[in-house]
Amino acid sequence: MAEKVKLSKDGNSIDFVQSESLPTSLKKFRQSPEIEGFYRFIFENDLQKEAYEILDRIVATRKAAKKAQKTETKQAAKLEAQAAAAALKAAAEAKAKAAKAVPVAKAAAKPAAKAAPAKVTAKVPAKPAAKAAKPAPKVIPVAKKKAKK
Repeated sequence: MAEKVKLSKDGNSIDFVQSESLPTSLKKFRQSPEIEGFYRFIFENDLQKEAYEILDRIVATRKAAKKAQKTETKQAAKLEAQAAAAALKAAAEAKAKAAKAVPVAKAAAKPAAKAAPAKVTAKVPAKPAAKAAKPAPKVIPVAKKKAKK
Protein backbone atom coordinates (compact mmCIF):
# COMPACT_ATOMS: atom_id res chain seq x y z
CA MET A 1 0.00 0.00 0.00
CA ALA A 2 1.33 3.38 -0.97
CA GLU A 3 1.47 6.09 1.65
CA LYS A 4 0.87 8.94 -0.79
CA VAL A 5 -1.59 9.19 -3.61
CA LYS A 6 0.02 8.97 -7.02
CA LEU A 7 -0.87 11.98 -9.13
CA SER A 8 -0.56 12.09 -12.87
CA LYS A 9 2.47 13.83 -14.40
CA ASP A 10 0.54 17.06 -15.00
CA GLY A 11 -0.99 16.92 -11.47
CA ASN A 12 -4.63 17.20 -12.68
CA SER A 13 -5.75 13.64 -12.02
CA ILE A 14 -5.06 10.68 -9.78
CA ASP A 15 -3.26 7.58 -11.00
CA PHE A 16 -5.01 4.53 -9.56
CA VAL A 17 -3.69 1.02 -9.46
CA GLN A 18 -6.45 -1.12 -10.94
CA SER A 19 -7.06 -4.60 -9.63
CA GLU A 20 -8.23 -7.45 -11.85
CA SER A 21 -10.90 -8.88 -9.53
CA LEU A 22 -14.06 -7.24 -8.27
CA PRO A 23 -14.50 -7.00 -4.50
CA THR A 24 -17.26 -9.26 -3.13
CA SER A 25 -17.98 -7.52 0.18
CA LEU A 26 -18.17 -3.94 1.42
CA LYS A 27 -15.02 -4.35 3.52
CA LYS A 28 -13.07 -5.69 0.54
CA PHE A 29 -14.46 -2.89 -1.61
CA ARG A 30 -13.19 -0.25 0.82
CA GLN A 31 -9.82 -1.95 1.00
CA SER A 32 -9.42 -2.27 -2.75
CA PRO A 33 -6.49 -0.24 -4.09
CA GLU A 34 -8.67 2.14 -6.15
CA ILE A 35 -11.01 3.07 -3.32
CA GLU A 36 -8.26 3.23 -0.73
CA GLY A 37 -6.37 5.65 -2.98
CA PHE A 38 -9.52 7.73 -3.41
CA TYR A 39 -10.08 7.93 0.35
CA ARG A 40 -6.44 8.87 0.91
CA PHE A 41 -6.65 11.62 -1.74
CA ILE A 42 -9.76 13.10 -0.09
CA PHE A 43 -8.19 12.99 3.36
CA GLU A 44 -4.81 14.42 2.33
CA ASN A 45 -6.38 17.31 0.44
CA ASP A 46 -9.00 18.05 3.13
CA LEU A 47 -11.92 17.42 0.77
CA GLN A 48 -14.18 15.50 3.17
CA LYS A 49 -17.01 18.06 3.07
CA GLU A 50 -16.97 18.33 -0.72
CA ALA A 51 -16.80 14.55 -1.13
CA TYR A 52 -19.77 14.14 1.24
CA GLU A 53 -21.83 16.65 -0.76
CA ILE A 54 -21.00 14.93 -4.04
CA LEU A 55 -21.83 11.47 -2.69
CA ASP A 56 -25.02 12.84 -1.09
CA ARG A 57 -26.15 14.17 -4.50
CA ILE A 58 -25.37 10.85 -6.15
CA VAL A 59 -27.33 8.92 -3.50
CA ALA A 60 -30.29 11.34 -3.76
CA THR A 61 -30.33 11.03 -7.55
CA ARG A 62 -30.25 7.24 -7.39
CA LYS A 63 -33.03 7.16 -4.78
CA ALA A 64 -35.19 9.45 -6.93
CA ALA A 65 -34.59 7.27 -9.99
CA LYS A 66 -35.41 4.12 -8.03
CA LYS A 67 -38.58 5.71 -6.61
CA ALA A 68 -39.65 6.82 -10.11
CA GLN A 69 -39.05 3.30 -11.40
CA LYS A 70 -41.14 1.80 -8.58
CA THR A 71 -43.92 4.30 -9.24
CA GLU A 72 -43.83 3.50 -12.94
CA THR A 73 -43.94 -0.23 -12.20
CA LYS A 74 -46.88 0.23 -9.83
CA GLN A 75 -48.75 2.30 -12.41
CA ALA A 76 -48.12 -0.32 -15.09
CA ALA A 77 -49.37 -3.07 -12.76
CA LYS A 78 -52.42 -0.97 -11.88
CA LEU A 79 -53.22 -0.40 -15.56
CA GLU A 80 -52.85 -4.12 -16.27
CA ALA A 81 -55.18 -4.93 -13.38
CA GLN A 82 -57.73 -2.40 -14.65
CA ALA A 83 -57.52 -3.85 -18.16
CA ALA A 84 -58.00 -7.38 -16.82
CA ALA A 85 -60.97 -6.24 -14.72
CA ALA A 86 -62.51 -4.51 -17.74
CA ALA A 87 -62.03 -7.65 -19.83
CA LEU A 88 -63.68 -9.79 -17.15
CA LYS A 89 -66.54 -7.34 -16.87
CA ALA A 90 -67.03 -7.30 -20.64
CA ALA A 91 -67.00 -11.10 -20.71
CA ALA A 92 -69.56 -11.25 -17.91
CA GLU A 93 -71.79 -8.73 -19.71
CA ALA A 94 -71.52 -10.70 -22.95
CA LYS A 95 -72.41 -13.89 -21.09
CA ALA A 96 -75.38 -12.18 -19.46
CA LYS A 97 -76.57 -10.87 -22.84
CA ALA A 98 -76.21 -14.33 -24.33
CA ALA A 99 -78.18 -15.83 -21.43
CA LYS A 100 -80.94 -13.26 -21.95
CA ALA A 101 -80.93 -13.83 -25.71
CA VAL A 102 -81.40 -17.63 -25.43
CA PRO A 103 -84.88 -17.47 -23.80
CA VAL A 104 -85.93 -14.78 -26.26
CA ALA A 105 -84.72 -16.89 -29.18
CA LYS A 106 -86.50 -19.97 -27.78
CA ALA A 107 -89.70 -18.00 -27.35
CA ALA A 108 -89.47 -16.76 -30.94
CA ALA A 109 -88.65 -20.25 -32.21
CA LYS A 110 -91.68 -21.95 -30.57
CA PRO A 111 -94.34 -20.30 -32.79
CA ALA A 112 -92.16 -20.82 -35.83
CA ALA A 113 -91.64 -24.49 -34.91
CA LYS A 114 -95.40 -25.04 -34.55
CA ALA A 115 -96.10 -23.46 -37.95
CA ALA A 116 -93.28 -25.20 -39.78
CA PRO A 117 -94.35 -28.84 -39.27
CA ALA A 118 -97.87 -28.09 -40.55
CA LYS A 119 -96.50 -26.74 -43.79
CA VAL A 120 -94.14 -29.67 -44.24
CA THR A 121 -96.83 -32.32 -43.74
CA ALA A 122 -99.08 -30.63 -46.28
CA LYS A 123 -96.40 -30.74 -48.98
CA VAL A 124 -95.25 -34.35 -48.51
CA PRO A 125 -97.78 -37.05 -49.51
CA ALA A 126 -98.09 -40.00 -47.14
CA LYS A 127 -98.23 -42.82 -49.75
CA PRO A 128 -94.77 -42.50 -51.28
CA ALA A 129 -93.25 -42.61 -47.81
CA ALA A 130 -95.13 -45.84 -47.07
CA LYS A 131 -93.96 -47.46 -50.30
CA ALA A 132 -90.39 -46.58 -49.59
CA ALA A 133 -90.66 -48.21 -46.17
CA LYS A 134 -91.91 -51.55 -47.63
CA PRO A 135 -89.24 -54.26 -47.65
CA ALA A 136 -88.35 -55.91 -50.93
CA PRO A 137 -89.97 -59.34 -51.53
CA LYS A 138 -87.79 -62.35 -50.90
CA VAL A 139 -86.65 -64.22 -53.93
CA ILE A 140 -86.80 -67.94 -53.41
CA PRO A 141 -84.83 -70.02 -55.87
CA VAL A 142 -86.77 -72.49 -58.03
CA ALA A 143 -84.77 -75.46 -56.76
CA LYS A 144 -85.90 -74.80 -53.20
CA LYS A 145 -89.55 -74.57 -54.27
CA LYS A 146 -89.39 -78.04 -55.88
CA ALA A 147 -87.66 -79.47 -52.82
CA LYS A 148 -90.44 -78.27 -50.55
CA LYS A 149 -93.16 -79.95 -52.65
